[in-house]
Amino acid sequence: MTDAFPASPPLALVIFDCDGVLIDSEPISLATLTRGLNGIGLAISVDSVRERFAGTSMTSIMERVAREDGVTAPDGFVERVKAETLAVFEAELVAMAGIAEALGLLNLPFCVASSSDPVRLRRSLSLTGLLPLFEGRVFSSAQVARGKPFPDLFLFAAERMAIAPEQCLVIEDSVPGVQAARAAGMRVVGFTGGGHWGHDRAGRVLLDAGAAAIFSAHADLGRIIAGA
Repeated sequence: MTDAFPASPPLALVIFDCDGVLIDSEPISLATLTRGLNGIGLAISVDSVRERFAGTSMTSIMERVAREDGVTAPDGFVERVKAETLAVFEAELVAMAGIAEALGLLNLPFCVASSSDPVRLRRSLSLTGLLPLFEGRVFSSAQVARGKPFPDLFLFAAERMAIAPEQCLVIEDSVPGVQAARAAGMRVVGFTGGGHWGHDRAGRVLLDAGAAAIFSAHADLGRIIAGA
């Protein structure tokens, strides 16, 4: 843990990222994307995929792959990767340990703002039993012009929830997500309890990106929010 947050207006909204925060989906998503990229000629490891692309939308990922690696995906590639990912989700996806209980104890409004497309986002929340807790408060990067690390999605979520950005706390597990929250003028903490964070539970890259604190168990969520 880091020092307490500086003096700020009282919190009025908690914004959760989905993948890697609410649901333990990133190991599945990263492995599926890696296999897909390998299949179209990009020699890349799952660790590199995590470092370069975790927390960003498929549109942004494929733009970067074309620009930085010179690999252009064939027609239908993104759809195939999404379909394969969802197929594995149906069999293996689980909610993050303790998240439902932690949400039940929150005394603040909360919502979800994710880089996932709307179909995957709602299906993921449904499969893990979390959708009823967020119904009417589910926001996707497909609803804004620019995804993370730009602030558009978080600002959109705050506007729809009628809360000022400076009264929002974002829970994120990726560098682009932390950067987006900071760019939106929101407080942000890093979560490292997902299966893809076994290499760095201290979340050093999230701290470097601007997260004010790191936690790895949702049992600590109440304490994290109280400190914000």
